[in-house]
Amino acid sequence: MSFMYNPFPYHDPKPVNRPELSEGTVKSIVGAGTPNVAKKFVASLSQAARKDGVIVALDGYTTAKWDLLINLMSRECDLLGLQLETLDFNSATLKSGAEIDAIIDPLLIWDTKIDPTLLYGKVYHGGYAGLTDEAKAEAFRKELSTHKAAGRIVVVYGYGCLAEAFRSLYDVKCWFDITPMNSMLRIRAGEYANLGKKHTGIINRTIRRCYYCDFENAVQLRKELFAGNALDWYFLDNDRANLQMMPFSAFSDICAQLVKYPFRAKPCYLEGVWGGSYMKEKRHLPEKMRNAAWVFDFIPMEVSVLVEAGSEKLDINYCSFVHKEGVSLMGDKCVRKYKGYFPIRFNWDDSYHSTGNMSIQCHSGGKFNVENYNEFGRQDESYYVVITGHEAKTFIGFRDDADIPAFFKEIEAADTEHKPCDYMKYVSYEESRPGLQVMLPAGTIHSSGRNQVILEIGSLTIGSYTYKMYDYLRLDFDGKQRPIHTHLGELNVNQERRTSVIHDPQSKDYIVQQPRLDCEGEGWKEFILGENPQMYISLRRLEFDQHCEQDTKGEKFHVLTLVDGDHVRIRSAEHPERFFDLDFMEIACVPASMGKYVIENLGKEPIRIHKTCLRDGFENDPA
Repeated sequence: MSFMYNPFPYHDPKPVNRPELSEGTVKSIVGAGTPNVAKKFVASLSQAARKDGVIVALDGYTTAKWDLLINLMSRECDLLGLQLETLDFNSATLKSGAEIDAIIDPLLIWDTKIDPTLLYGKVYHGGYAGLTDEAKAEAFRKELSTHKAAGRIVVVYGYGCLAEAFRSLYDVKCWFDITPMNSMLRIRAGEYANLGKKHTGIINRTIRRCYYCDFENAVQLRKELFAGNALDWYFLDNDRANLQMMPFSAFSDICAQLVKYPFRAKPCYLEGVWGGSYMKEKRHLPEKMRNAAWVFDFIPMEVSVLVEAGSEKLDINYCSFVHKEGVSLMGDKCVRKYKGYFPIRFNWDDSYHSTGNMSIQCHSGGKFNVENYNEFGRQDESYYVVITGHEAKTFIGFRDDADIPAFFKEIEAADTEHKPCDYMKYVSYEESRPGLQVMLPAGTIHSSGRNQVILEIGSLTIGSYTYKMYDYLRLDFDGKQRPIHTHLGELNVNQERRTSVIHDPQSKDYIVQQPRLDCEGEGWKEFILGENPQMYISLRRLEFDQHCEQDTKGEKFHVLTLVDGDHVRIRSAEHPERFFDLDFMEIACVPASMGKYVIENLGKEPIRIHKTCLRDGFENDPA
């Protein structure tokens, strides 16, 4: 489920993955524009249509579009002497808009004192079935059977038409996939109305409804369809004019080959009022971008994977890849523990040469998220400092002498009376330096200060449960003071995490840790930078000059970030032709199934790689 509100419409062309694909798979992919796809698709149906007629279902991820393909199919049918009929599944089977509102709206928070931006709610787990009018659905089933006839193609289109209760009605089943970024851009462009609604509404309300209902329904159905190999055709709907189509078996093969390689995801870039300049220059981003405050390099629910397949570039929703190859990608224990979700997220926070710090904030823990949001688990984070300028600071925990009740009063006055808060009296900080690693278990007050670029590593990608407790009376891009979450912040902040505690190796809240050597080999060393019993991730650093040997042991995926040095190659030890080359400040994932692999220095400088994996014993952690 995507929750990035405003991605910049830039498609990074660099992170292309090139797994070796069979000639048959490559040749089965149809591109060269949507008219050509429509032509080939109708041709694939024509024989069955002439004989007995054929019923086709078009379902897909939120914001998928079918109208252009259907129009072009109609043209092709005319040329072939076939008849095309269409049925709008959602109009035919869904409850009324008012009935769906009555189901979903009570799950959302409408009190602006608690949630000033109306961002939060509870995830709806009822699926499409819970939004279906059973009487209408039964009438639809009976009617559909009367439409099938020789010489006719019947197209049923709409979200949820491939739900289990309807799946057996169709002869041909198709899924239209779209990347989270493209889906969000369509929503912001007014091209999508929530389930049950005829027209789009206020953007933030539409997006919230998508996160807590529409996205969730689509993700769960896609996961079910993939697991059961229930599809005939897989479409990529990222560009309406350039639809791409392939047999589902071809898509499955692409995923099966990709998971044999180290790979890189396609990032998303977002502007922010505190955003800096470093990543914008480093990645050669468009000049019209104000900054690149966030670089979502590897946030599972937000990114995609670019795959080269012959002359086609396939931009595949990363979660779709996870659905297909979860065990090979993440390991069996991980899949079972985290219910098939990729459990770690990675992004860059850039405040280099910016106007100020990120907001002073905290996040909520597992019990709070389950009870209040119907979410799955905690929201933990960590910061690894890579680039710093003058006077850069990383804020973490309260000072030992902090008067916390006074802090709460000051941030409340900042929110309601627009009075500045002297946050330096309350919040502790570390002088930032490259290589500083801090852990941020849920409830830790924290902020990345001005003039640095940090690698942020967090737990499961769930809703944006970032409670801004102080934001310096700053105005957003729209000129309005940015709202803060004093109520939710006070409920969730851990007041005991103070300077002396977070530096104490004997404390369970020891979260500003010193590197310690874990293992070494010929010419390389591996250090533990951060491990904490409250967090299921292990944060490490590899240091070497020439090469470094690693092993996933078929159990755990590794995520590698080049944090010092120019250029490395990550390759399988058994199959050296399976490799990915990584540049400075890029992130690659090594699938659990890789086993032994080697990282080679392709430059001259010594190499430092940040390595993230699941902590030993993660599978035994409390739910």
